[in-house]
Amino acid sequence: MQAPRSRVPSLHDVVRAGRGLFAKRFALLMIAMVALAIAALIVLELGDRGAPARDANATAVAPQAKPARPALTADEERYIRALWPIHGDVERSTMRMSLGQIFYTAKDLPAPELKTRIEQALAVYKSAQARMQALQPPTSLRAPHDDYLAAVRLFEESASEAMKMFDDGREDHLLAAHPKAQAGSDKIREIGGKFWPNEFAPH
Repeated sequence: MQAPRSRVPSLHDVVRAGRGLFAKRFALLMIAMVALAIAALIVLELGDRGAPARDANATAVAPQAKPARPALTADEERYIRALWPIHGDVERSTMRMSLGQIFYTAKDLPAPELKTRIEQALAVYKSAQARMQALQPPTSLRAPHDDYLAAVRLFEESASEAMKMFDDGREDHLLAAHPKAQAGSDKIREIGGKFWPNEFAPH
């Protein structure tokens, strides 16, 4: 007579269920940030490689739904144009790394490729900070300059947290990395909405 099968799940079943739950939670957490990053990348690719052009006749052709922004000074315009390529590098690297984490969680990207993406993003973030520190923002833009630097540092901290997964094999480092990446994205979206209003759609 066969002994009845135990109803207690095996360790393998528990681990497999845990990995499945982690994958679903992580994908849901990341999808909103990636959607924003994809939209930003599309605008960056379609736009000019310099700062977005400003149509002098736009205000005459299109009705203004809200008060026009104050005109930028020459120093402000110069600073924003200098920040634009740095911004593009940060946005593209963040999107590529975020998509890599989602693809890895869905078993569509091997761990070595994800590690490469994170390492490349870390290099971009370090470079972006050095390039920004070489800029000299006018007094009126010092606060957003410092906020943008803080956002890049959040991205760097998030990527560094994700890299820990390759040291101890714990995928929960990806979940732990998400809040800082989201906070960095929120900061850049706020700043970018002022510097490049056509890139960031209103809520």
